[in-house]
Amino acid sequence: MAFDRNIKIAPSILASDFANFGAECEAAEAQGADWIHVDVMDGHFVPNITFGPSTCAAIRKHIQGVMDVHLMISPVDPYIEAFADAGADVLTAHVEAGPHIHRTLQAIRGAGMRAGVALNPGTPASAIEHVLDLIDLVCVMTVNPGFGGQKYIPMEDKVRTLRSMIGDREVHIEIDGGVDPTTAPGLSAAGADVLVAGSAVFKGGSVSNPGPYGDNIAAIRSAAESAI
Repeated sequence: MAFDRNIKIAPSILASDFANFGAECEAAEAQGADWIHVDVMDGHFVPNITFGPSTCAAIRKHIQGVMDVHLMISPVDPYIEAFADAGADVLTAHVEAGPHIHRTLQAIRGAGMRAGVALNPGTPASAIEHVLDLIDLVCVMTVNPGFGGQKYIPMEDKVRTLRSMIGDREVHIEIDGGVDPTTAPGLSAAGADVLVAGSAVFKGGSVSNPGPYGDNIAAIRSAAESAI
């Protein structure tokens, strides 16, 4: 998983066919997805329940590239080893999910994964100032976490602040929420390089008709790259 700042499109399987996860992951990658994004929700930290380590383990063999696991759960620490065993490449925890994000990030890296930290819309960039040297990715939420398909909340100023804070560190800036060809340009111009998209990727297609996935991914990528 070599580092670069090229635009990466990470379809969120939250918007795919839940009865067909393995095939959906394969179809998305075949149609140009760079990473596969897995949104784990616990019904406690966020008002929704999705899936856990066993689902990640089941789809791992269907993913050739990066499995990007976003934990919207609290607490995080008791589950880190389970997600490592399930094959997560990147494991992202919310800075708001517990009192000891520094310890959590150390544990994620200690388990052999890349460490990500996520920021809710109401959380300032400064919240992660003192853990920048422990992270490989910062995920900027552009919706309130918990559900797919929500209206985009502009966060370009926060992205610019983070890009300045990161400097020459090898840290990705990921955007999660409301990403589509209209929002992607402003985000990439501000410094984001990983764009999570759910409904904007999976709309109009299916495992038996995956062509629209490729069209959707290409449209988001083209829009993002045009602004750089």
